[in-house]
Amino acid sequence: MPAVRNKASTRTPRKHERLPVTVRSLTPDLWAAFEDLFGPTGVCGGCWCMYWRIGSRYQRRPGTENRKDFLSVVRNGPPPGLLAFEGARAVGWCQVTPRNDLAFLERAPRLQPLPPGPVWSVSCFYIRRGYRRRGVSEALLAGAIEHARAAGAPALEAYPSDVELAKGPQPVYTGVASMFTRAGFRRVGGQNPVRPIMRRTFRQR
Repeated sequence: MPAVRNKASTRTPRKHERLPVTVRSLTPDLWAAFEDLFGPTGVCGGCWCMYWRIGSRYQRRPGTENRKDFLSVVRNGPPPGLLAFEGARAVGWCQVTPRNDLAFLERAPRLQPLPPGPVWSVSCFYIRRGYRRRGVSEALLAGAIEHARAAGAPALEAYPSDVELAKGPQPVYTGVASMFTRAGFRRVGGQNPVRPIMRRTFRQR
């Protein structure tokens, strides 16, 4: 997808002030930037963004094996997600793909029954420490919407946490429901109101 840039500021950003970033598709030439973002262990216990592809099995494999498999995904294409950059440094990531590319997501118990249809999924986010709560996830989601729409997706689906309804801490690696609501997503399913399935449908061009 073309680079997407949000409005820049000439002032030095304060803590939690919106950060100007450029959003780019993860292609093989950007692997080094992705690897720098994820660090030597691959974040989240060595997941290397393989969870929605193989499920908890990623925890029983060496992180190097998960890294190798995800690198193969990137090399084989099409791009499996988007990177957000501040200058030359990657500060955020989101996975956005056709839902049927994510085998475990399609059968994950907490998501059943998934609404039918050949949709795309924006399935996870990772933001570098020190850059969180500064609009990076929102910029990535805006990029994911345009990326999926440009690829001809009829709709884009998400699986966030509704932290406003939750009585305790919730995982937010899939995003928070309020962010998706602001971006035009609506609830279409989910067994638990705290973990809804949300979808934005696109008009066909």
